[in-house]
Amino acid sequence: METPPDTLLQESHANADSIALRSIKEIAYGSAAGMVSKVFEHPFDLTKVRLQSQVLDETARFNGPIDCLVQTWKKEGIRGLYRGLPAPIAGAMAENASLFLAYAEFKNIIRLATNRTPEDKLPLHNLALAAAGAGCVTSFILTPIELVKCKMQVQMLAPQAAGSSVRTLPGPISVLMSVIRMNGLRGLWLGQTGTLIRETGGTAAWFSTKEYVASLLIAHRLGSDYESLPASARELRPWESAIAGATAGAAFNLALFPADTVKSTMQTAEELRPTVAGAPAQAKPTFGGTFMALYRAQGIRGLYAGCGITVARSIPSSAMIFLIYDELQKYFG
Repeated sequence: METPPDTLLQESHANADSIALRSIKEIAYGSAAGMVSKVFEHPFDLTKVRLQSQVLDETARFNGPIDCLVQTWKKEGIRGLYRGLPAPIAGAMAENASLFLAYAEFKNIIRLATNRTPEDKLPLHNLALAAAGAGCVTSFILTPIELVKCKMQVQMLAPQAAGSSVRTLPGPISVLMSVIRMNGLRGLWLGQTGTLIRETGGTAAWFSTKEYVASLLIAHRLGSDYESLPASARELRPWESAIAGATAGAAFNLALFPADTVKSTMQTAEELRPTVAGAPAQAKPTFGGTFMALYRAQGIRGLYAGCGITVARSIPSSAMIFLIYDELQKYFG
């Protein structure tokens, strides 16, 4: 017996509504989690960018992360520690919303391709593949936002114009428009290669580590046959979400940190190492060229500048993200 056309139409509308609602929830949960975590971690992210940006300087401005935080506090106060915050707030909302949404959609694509149902649990390598795809998509959204953020975070370190006693610091919109005026829209994606490498590999490590550690914690609590239990019994408890998320945060940043150092160096070169008037124009920095310059300057140590404080702040920050996301998903579906 054939299904009546009006019934098929109703089912189609219901599926479309379900997909739209699921997408809205993924965006909302990811945005909320990203915004809260970014407010907590911003001073540490600012420290990381400033440490990365001095690798090619002849004389270092800071002796390490603590010295950078102390100097910033003394010279710029609380406002300095949160310099450039609007851009990363927008970036965190966009990043986490797109990450969680794209991750869910890539998992659905893999399930369709492998004839699995939505209830079937994907193996870890499939989860890593879905996460890598999500990171790749997100990198194109993230690069312009990080470009503005990094430029604002080093504003106070940039050489001051001769004869000028007052330093005027442009806001995020001014920085954005300045980049477009000087380099066109394409200039907003300066450092895209570094972001792409970091986000693709890092996100694969982030989600797969979280899923793996979460499964270990649940198995420890419920026993090895926990997969046969109903989904309600297998829900993560808040402390399990936090521990799995914290481990994932460390994995994300350890995976491909040098790519982030190269990206930050490229994005702040115009402010910290401007072309001298009358000197021949320099070629635009490239990922490979900047990588080799950093390696020649300080070796592996230079490529990992700021890694310690980045991993330290990513542990509680990532714990917050997954705790908030999982709890919102648990209570609102």
